[in-house]
Amino acid sequence: MDTTAAPARVDYQTHPSRYRHWKLKFEGPVATLAADFDENAGLRPGYKLKLNSYDLGVDIELNDAVNRIRFEHPEVRTVVVTSLKDKVFCSGANIFMLGVSSHAWKVNFCKFTNETRNGLEDSSRHDGLKFLAAVNGACAGGGYELALACDEILLVDDRSSAVSLPEVPLLGVLPGTGGLTRVTDKRHVRHDLADIFCTTTEGVRGQRAKDWRLVDDIAKPAQFAAKVQERALELAKGSIRPGPAAGAKGVALTPLQRTIEADVLRYTHVTVEIDRARRVATFTVKAPAGPQPADPAGIEAAGAEWYPLALARELEDAILSMRTNELDIGTWLMKSQGDAADVLATDRVLLAHRDHWLVRETIGLLRRTFARLDVSSRSLFALIDEGSCFAGTFLELALACDRSYHLALPDDEARAPKITVGEANSGLYPMVTGQSRLARRFYDEAPALDAVRAKAGQALDADAAFAIGLVTRNPDDIDWADETRIAIEERVAMSPDALTGMEANLRFNGPENMFTRVFGRLTAWQNWIFQRPNAVGEKGALKVYGKGDKAAFDWNRV
Repeated sequence: MDTTAAPARVDYQTHPSRYRHWKLKFEGPVATLAADFDENAGLRPGYKLKLNSYDLGVDIELNDAVNRIRFEHPEVRTVVVTSLKDKVFCSGANIFMLGVSSHAWKVNFCKFTNETRNGLEDSSRHDGLKFLAAVNGACAGGGYELALACDEILLVDDRSSAVSLPEVPLLGVLPGTGGLTRVTDKRHVRHDLADIFCTTTEGVRGQRAKDWRLVDDIAKPAQFAAKVQERALELAKGSIRPGPAAGAKGVALTPLQRTIEADVLRYTHVTVEIDRARRVATFTVKAPAGPQPADPAGIEAAGAEWYPLALARELEDAILSMRTNELDIGTWLMKSQGDAADVLATDRVLLAHRDHWLVRETIGLLRRTFARLDVSSRSLFALIDEGSCFAGTFLELALACDRSYHLALPDDEARAPKITVGEANSGLYPMVTGQSRLARRFYDEAPALDAVRAKAGQALDADAAFAIGLVTRNPDDIDWADETRIAIEERVAMSPDALTGMEANLRFNGPENMFTRVFGRLTAWQNWIFQRPNAVGEKGALKVYGKGDKAAFDWNRV
């Protein structure tokens, strides 16, 4: 936000009792998530959230609400996203918030809202939770992007309610959360019609919106509620979630056990230590300790304390907190601690019961959390040293990194750190490309993957891991300290802007899909446009919006 004052720390943890913007209602297999944004409850001062316009605080609540539906309400198969405001569904991101925000805030805000909307599609695809946008009023910008992330869009045909993406003509920027890409790649709106749609401020309503494929169906106001219920129940029939008849009991997402210190974030299973002088943070993820549940009954009894679920929640919170609150800490070091056998034993439970709703949802949260690492604009180095347990699920952390350094102890086999490829690395946690991280690493080339598969289940020391390409470097104990120190010092001395662009290009080297194009286009174009005078200059469209002034554009095409 305003860089002249140190902003308050952003907390991604909340609870329905503290919601200011969303209302939840549950009726059998259908949950209703209704937007009723409190205009006086913006996350930061300087703007009001009028007309159901949103800021980061609104999306923090949205992310929390969807997670609570996933875990606390297994009976729910369809989520209806709608509004309690008269004649307004959602008018998108609050423009005045964007106008007073720093560049970094805008980009990180867009990234989180992208992840939240991508998460709806991820849940629908992998876990069977379906989403229906019941658009009962004006639906603009980010509001329409939220609707686009749903499985279906139903628009009220009341002669005034319209869908629109007015960012280009109104603000001189782009839709920030995948609007352009979903209009074409997901809804297959003809590109010339999409061109008209995206350069028209008033939007498209009624039958034309349906004809152009901008919505799936329309209904007159008198029939709208019945049509919403009909479509919600029809979507529920295609869900693999338990539903009301199964009698499954949800798991309460209790508050995280977390301590925030000046330079340390402490959780039960995750610790983040910040070295501000070096601009480096060290994430240490700890293996499970002691007996763990091995069947669905024990898993359900453990609830939110079940190790994989607790780990996923803590790691997600740590990643989000560091991304938003520690912009100067550009290099993250990933470490692990514990017994690899305990990690692999937990993996066996996950794999054996992956069709159980709670296990499936936990795998989903881990999948989305690892994906947050992939798109974080931070340099990621894995340090595989003594006491490490990068095996199976934990190995995904190292595979997500830009580089991995594996300590070789050739004269001490017992102390030498090992890594183990497990079944969990063969696609349990696909990237947003749909590839496993192993497949991404080796470009799906059969010889390299066959060599890795031949060693699956074996504890590999540094030399063995290096030989089949699983780690970047394998320095011995004489060179370890200097080699890792120099690599880290070189990294933090480079341009953070160039590193962000480089890392994003290199991490997503495989097949393109809608998700990668959303993030790629956002990074390449929105990042640039958000800094151009035509958008944020003194007379830029974003700056003069609502002030009665006309934007003054530099007409040079760049």
